[in-house]
Amino acid sequence: MLEDVRGRIDAVDEQIHRLLNERARLAQQVGISKTRDGRTVDFYRPEREAQVLRQARARNAGPLRNEEVLRLFREIMSACLAQQEPLKVAFLGPEGTFTQTAVLNHFGHSVRALPLASIDEVFHEVEAASADFGVVPIENSTEGTVNHTLDRFLTSPLKVCGEVELRIRHHLMGTMSALSRIARVCSHPQSLAQCRQWLEEHLPGVEQVPVSSNAEGARRARDEEGSAAIAGETAAQVYGLKVLAAEIEDRADNTTRFLVLGRKLFEPSGEDRTTLLVSVGHTDAPGALYRLLEPLARHRVSLTRIESRPSRRRKWDYVFFMDLEGHAAERHVARALAALKKRASLFRVLGSYPRAVQ
Repeated sequence: MLEDVRGRIDAVDEQIHRLLNERARLAQQVGISKTRDGRTVDFYRPEREAQVLRQARARNAGPLRNEEVLRLFREIMSACLAQQEPLKVAFLGPEGTFTQTAVLNHFGHSVRALPLASIDEVFHEVEAASADFGVVPIENSTEGTVNHTLDRFLTSPLKVCGEVELRIRHHLMGTMSALSRIARVCSHPQSLAQCRQWLEEHLPGVEQVPVSSNAEGARRARDEEGSAAIAGETAAQVYGLKVLAAEIEDRADNTTRFLVLGRKLFEPSGEDRTTLLVSVGHTDAPGALYRLLEPLARHRVSLTRIESRPSRRRKWDYVFFMDLEGHAAERHVARALAALKKRASLFRVLGSYPRAVQ
């Protein structure tokens, strides 16, 4: 009986392998039909990938969980796209950060991931076409917005062409054998804040040292006696650390949203989000913000997020970053944006892109 089942598994594996190669050949044909001189980035279509993932999720009848099915299909698409050359994706490094995990979750492992030291460098590499895309954090469900990412859009021509939502699980790690041997905890300020209650309860009085990234904290935990780090599981593997306490974040739903940066806009996928940068000129005028928001309500466009940031043009002058449901090319969204643009002193569509598929 067992041998019979194993034989059937072998037959299914052979069929899967044959179909994977057929899919790869079809992917090659799609690339050739578009242009013979193009690069991999010219063939990448985030809206198409989002549609494929949604279809896979919709037809999944188990026993594999949706999460597993989506991961498999992401890797299949990643491998097929990378047959000529892999996509180059810049991210806020170093290796072992949550941003690297976001890159792999979105693009699959068949990419060349380029760790960089700062958000500025990620923007610069994509602007210069040294990288095809970039991935940067934009907000956390516990600690709020990453303002530096928002501020870079004030001067950058880059577009938002995707988003990733990553459930953040923080682990305390180090080389020591017990919590009592910890003299200091090194981590990014956001991670320290997201684990504030746990640290106060389990490590009262232990020094908390803010560092540039969780990976930098893990490096210090590896190299410095008495130092522990808060980071993701990947960092523990990369830096050879023991997990001393798992999932120490204060909120079980702790999630970070990342943006995928590119150089052009893409077509609608059917379930999209649009991000705007707008200003009304004099934000202290009565009804200034209402004038910007009213066209959205009139055309039944849902506003899911709004943030204000200094415009850097003059003191007490602000711009607004807005996230809307829908794609800028959809009729009702286009009408709302046209009306909003007439009322704004500054108006830019930073991107219309597929909502994160989970």
